[in-house]
Formats: sequence, structure tokens, C-alpha cells
Amino acid sequence: MTSRVSPAAALAAAFIALWSVTGSEARAQDSSPPPAADEPTLNAAPRPYNSLRPRRVRPRPVVAATPPKPVAAPAVAVAATPAPTAPAIPAPTPHTPMSAPELEAFVDGVVRRAMSRDHIAGVTLSVVQNGQVVLKKGYGFSNLGQRKPVDPDTTLFRIASISKTFTWITLMNEIESGHMRLDGPVNLYLPEPLQLKDQGKKTQVRLRDLMTHTGGFEDRSMGQLFERDPSRVRTLADYLRQERPRRVREPGLLPSYSNYGAALAGAAVANVTGKPYEQLVSEEIILPAGMRHTTFREARPWRDGLPAPMNGSLAANLSDGFSWTPMGWKTQPREFMGQAAPAASASSTAGDMARYMTLLLNGGVIDGKTIFSPKTALAFRTPMYRPAPEAAGWNAGFQDGPMPGNRRGYGHQGATLYFHSNMVIVPDLGLGVFVSVNTDSGANLPATLPATIVEHFYAPAPAVPADSAITYAQAKAYEGDYLTTRRAYGGLEGFINRITGSANVRATADGRLTVTEGGVSSLYNGTERPGVFKAVDGPLMLVFDANGDRPSRFYAARGFATYERIGFFRSASLLKWTAVIAGLASIVTILGVLFRNRREARQTPVQARAAQMQTMQAVLWLISAGCMGVFSAKAADQTLVFFGWPSGWLLSGSACALVAAALSILTLGALPMVWRGGRRVDSWSSGRKLAFTFTALLFVLLSVLLGLWGYLLPKS
Repeated sequence: MTSRVSPAAALAAAFIALWSVTGSEARAQDSSPPPAADEPTLNAAPRPYNSLRPRRVRPRPVVAATPPKPVAAPAVAVAATPAPTAPAIPAPTPHTPMSAPELEAFVDGVVRRAMSRDHIAGVTLSVVQNGQVVLKKGYGFSNLGQRKPVDPDTTLFRIASISKTFTWITLMNEIESGHMRLDGPVNLYLPEPLQLKDQGKKTQVRLRDLMTHTGGFEDRSMGQLFERDPSRVRTLADYLRQERPRRVREPGLLPSYSNYGAALAGAAVANVTGKPYEQLVSEEIILPAGMRHTTFREARPWRDGLPAPMNGSLAANLSDGFSWTPMGWKTQPREFMGQAAPAASASSTAGDMARYMTLLLNGGVIDGKTIFSPKTALAFRTPMYRPAPEAAGWNAGFQDGPMPGNRRGYGHQGATLYFHSNMVIVPDLGLGVFVSVNTDSGANLPATLPATIVEHFYAPAPAVPADSAITYAQAKAYEGDYLTTRRAYGGLEGFINRITGSANVRATADGRLTVTEGGVSSLYNGTERPGVFKAVDGPLMLVFDANGDRPSRFYAARGFATYERIGFFRSASLLKWTAVIAGLASIVTILGVLFRNRREARQTPVQARAAQMQTMQAVLWLISAGCMGVFSAKAADQTLVFFGWPSGWLLSGSACALVAAALSILTLGALPMVWRGGRRVDSWSSGRKLAFTFTALLFVLLSVLLGLWGYLLPKS
């Protein structure tokens, strides 16, 4: 994913599927009889192709293989000339291939500095160019107890959302075979229990929308995407049925990364082919591509009703995941994501990923075997969706983005709680880079290494960063608070997402923009193109979209989401200061009860009850704030957040706030009688009445804000 919880809160996705070290073991495991596929029941809609007649095997051209050369991996076969109707894959731009020794020396320096700086336990990586493996290497350890080093050929790392690229290949194969349509509603290819509901939306979600992450779903992950206990892992069908997200906008409008959407696409392909997803991806991609150490299965005990677990020989070489603590590295329990296998469950080695990148660069052919067609290969290199011309977008499910030297690359990032991975293909250079780390603190290395390699060898950065092309006055128009579309839209998860998913944009005196999210800031230069900004330290682009004369949103530099401008009344600043002032008012209210002269407390019964209610509110607000504080302190360990969701502290704080909010409404209704007082007994001074009124209105405002943010209702 870059399943990303902003650095302040952390989120992510990730993990697993099968194939044995020996081909015979893998075939035995993956050829077990699949369970009978559910017959789809659709209302007034055609049935999937495989329910109408027996499935025909689509013939794939056999391509003559080029004999392997004595390099770290076999040379890649060159695809035969495609049929006249097939598009040609553009040839790489002429360039000087990288020197293997020079590349290794450079990468060694970058990786070892990152491992020291970011406390990374283990790294695996591979670089391919022009059909050859230029570099394949492991660093550090995969098991600290055994001091087991990372082996790039045998040590499996969890590649998380890079799994989605396998799903898109299987989907494109079915589209080319005529069994599915790119612009067909996904409901046509799903059994009735998994079909999406309208939820008030006029347009059906298409396969295209799933591939471009424009399905219009909210994004939920806490307490459902990751499992620590293997007994809690569900089937793909159960996960999709039980965790169906809210549709928050019409499909095709704005990008917002969705693990659910990718998992749904995998379920659709599995339903059309009549094969379990793990078996399908193994038979169509992993086995024929010779990826002997890649699997979508998980290292867990056997359980009836679930796909078979990971082969034992592969599980023995699966790297542990680590977190960095003040006491050093901590080995973490395994993460299970089999319930969303098409979106995130794959594990692989750097060696296998080298073969996979070679397959992508060579137009779908490897070792004389065609895995996908030249037409599909071209689709992976061609923008299917970009919200703006200069923005990052999606190429048939692959991330599309800028690279140094005015080049573009495609690929995918991936993250679990402890593993971070990245795969980037640069067709102009015939280049592919894969890198993965096994430590939660190591996200920066995979995110930056591919561009760093391209920059060093093909597009050296200027010694002095370029100046911004716009002035401070022009940059100031983009200032404001923006909120990500990739979030939950209600409940406690929505509340946390609104806190962690906001971005603050500020202009600098020299015409640059500083974008701060989760305490991490990035600096961008203005360009000659209105609304387009380029990162000072890299190729990433930030593109704003104007609604009239005022920028209304910007598109995330890596294409995962849209950030929409929010006004002051929806900003985190208003909630923060309202909560702070309400906290002080609560303390003053309680102190007033403790130290007020009781002999002067002559008051009407209504005033007495109103004072009691306000005191109860003050106590409840302070308890709620305390619970939230404890949760925030524990949230530094994202393991506790994802595996322990919803936190008891957060639920308790929400319950206290809900009761306090109800009392606030009652207190507000009593205000007229508090001011009226009694005919003979009314000892409340005007000052006390004003203080009471101010506190009552403040508590009501806090209640309204927390209600809008989702804090008062655990689920919404």
C-alpha cells in the first residue's frame, strides 16, 4: 500500500501466497481440487462468462527462447514479432548500461547509510537492465536470534501491495480473452453476496475504476486488514462481504487508494475463472514465470475452509518483521492478510522479483513463455487515469510517476506494519529496481532508492537546487489546510484519520511551498505551469486543481489520494483549540465547586441542577481527554493500534464524550431559566451566569465538532 498511516499515526497493508522451492511441490500444492465456485445470482444482469459455457483456454503465442547467458539470472527471451493487430512495445531509449561493479559500490553506500540511520535490520534488492540482472544482493539479517543473513535468492520478504500487480495481470488476461470487459460493472462478475450496493450512487463501479483506484470507496483498515492471530483469518469472500466500505463519491471522479477495491477485483477474476485466487495466480504467473520462491499463501497452520498454507520450505526462509525501539530491534509476530490476498498477501525474493521485472520489461515474455500479451504490456506503460496531465496516475493498476531526467516510470509500492517495498520499471532505460526492508522504521529507503539510482547514473542533480518560478504572493494562494480522501468517513477510525490525514500547506518567502503531514515536511518549487510544483529534492510533482480562482485540492505526489481544501470550521486547529479551552473551562468549573462559599450558594432548583450537570460534564470531558491521551501515547506502537482496534481507552473516551454531549444539550435548554432565576431566591451574580453560559456554549461547540469528526459514535 503505501498503505500509509501518516508518519504521525502510521498505516499500511501487506502479505502472502504459495509456490514451493521445487516445482513439483508447488504444483502438488496448487493443483489440489478447488472448492466448487458459487453460481452467481444477479438481478437483471448477465451471468459471468464461465457460468454460460465451458471456459476456453486462450492460446498464447510460443516465443523462441534466447539461450541463457552466464549471469546472475537467465537472459530473457526476446518476444517474437507480434501479430499485425498487436501494439509494439516501445524500445528503450539509447543509453549506456550501468556498470555492475559501479552500481554495487554506489548502492552499498546508499543502503548501509540508510540501515544505520533508520535502524533497518535487513534489506533485499535487485536491479535488472536490458534483460540482465545487474545487481542482486541481501544486507543484514532476516532472523536476529539465529543471526540468519538475508539471501536475495532464498529469503522471502513480504511485498504487500506489489501483490496487486499480479492481480491486474490476471484481470487483463481475462479482459483480453473476452471473458470480462474493462468498462463492465464489477457486479457482473461477482456472486450476489459480494456485489456492491448502490448506496445512493447513480453509477456502477467498473473494473476500470478498481484498477485506477477511483471506485469512490472510503478506506478502512484498522482491526480488519491485518490479523495477528491466524485463527481470525477469514476467507476472501467473508472479508469482502463483512467489511464492505461506504461509497462516498461517484466512481471515476477522484483517486483514493483502496485495498478493498483490489481485493474485489481479485474475487471477480476468481469467480469468472472458477478457480481460487491463490491457485489462479500461481498457474497463470508464478509457475510459468519460474518464480520458485514467490507465494500468495501464508505461513500459518492448516485450517479447513481457507486456502492451503505456505509450503514449509518457503516458510522456513520467510524473514521476520522487526520494529525499532529504544532498546533495539524487536522481533514482531507474523502479520496475516490472507483475507485480502489479491491486494496484499504475496511474499517473494529479490531474485524472483528480478525475473518479474524482466517479464514486465520484455513485454510479458520470459524464457520463451508468454505470460501476458504485448497489448497488456503496453497498457501497463500507458496512463489509464491521471487527474491532471502532470500528476501521478495509474497505468492499468500500476503506479505511474515521474523519474529523474524527465523520464516516467511505473511499478508499485507496498507496506505492511513492518515491511516496506518498492518496484519501479523505467522503460526508457530498460531498467527495473526492486527493494524491500523488514523493519518498520525503514520506509524511506524503498521509497527513494529507484529514483536515486536513476539520478546518479543518468540525470545528476544540480549542485544548487533550482529556484522557484513563482513569487511569495503567488505561492500564498495555495496556503491552507487540506484533508485526504483516503480515509474512513465516520466512526472512531474516521476521527483518527482526520487528525492524521490532514496536510498543511504554507508558502515560503522565496516562493516555495512547504507541505506538512504528520509532522513530516516536504519542500516544492513552483514551475512555469500554474498549479504545478516540483519537489526540491526529487522528481515528484504536486499538482493543484483550482475551483474558480482558488485552489480547491491537490493530488498526492505518488497518486494515492486527493487532498481537498477544508475551511476553518473543518480544520484540526479549530478542534484542537476548542478542546484546549474546554479543558481549561472544565478545570475551572471543578475548582469552583470545591472552593465556592457554600453559604452564598442560594439558588433556584433549576440553577442547582444545571450547575450539577455542568460539573458532571466537566468531569466527563476531562476523563475523555485523559483516555485520548493514553491512546495517543500507546499509538506510537502501531502494532497496538492495528491489532488492538478499537482500543479500550478510545472506546471509554468516546463513551464519556457521548454522555457529556447529551448533558450539554440539556444544559443549553436550561439556560433561559438559569438567567431568569427565582422571585425571592437568586444568588447567582451576573458574572457567574455569564461564566456558566460561556462554558455551556463551549461544551456544545465541542460536542458538535466531535460529533462531526466521528468521535461520539464508535462505528458510523
